[in-house]
Amino acid sequence: MSITFDPQAYGPAIAALLIPERVPDLGPGSPNRAAKAALEAIEAPAACRAGLWLLHDFLDESHSISQDIDSKDGSFWHAIMHRREPDHDNSKYWWKRVGSHPILDRLRDASKAIGYTFISPYDFVDYCEAMRDTSGTGEDLARRVQLLEWQLLFDWCWKQKP
Repeated sequence: MSITFDPQAYGPAIAALLIPERVPDLGPGSPNRAAKAALEAIEAPAACRAGLWLLHDFLDESHSISQDIDSKDGSFWHAIMHRREPDHDNSKYWWKRVGSHPILDRLRDASKAIGYTFISPYDFVDYCEAMRDTSGTGEDLARRVQLLEWQLLFDWCWKQKP
């Protein structure tokens, strides 16, 4: 299974934040200050806003939003944010709060197309920890899987909006 992620499907304001494609660092990265005003102006469901802030490496802003979302989706964004922070034990705590989620099955299927066998979010936390700052093909693969995870979750959250 491969996915097609179409930034235009979310409207022009969000598409402008998704093009060109960002492949986030496995760590905290450096906030994309050029996107801050656009991020502040976005009108979207909270889960989508948490994801957009995270994509642009504003971990504190993403954290503030995701910790107030009392759902599996909010816990999912929260877990990703802590994985990138990096606070792996806290990330794994939030993965326990997520439990099962339809995106995990989709990620398991779709990650095969890019050469990664996704077993569990806990294993992926460990993989990201091992690959961070190695500058090798493993780090690039982990970043691509992380982007795929982001795209799948963002699309899911977008489609859940009222």
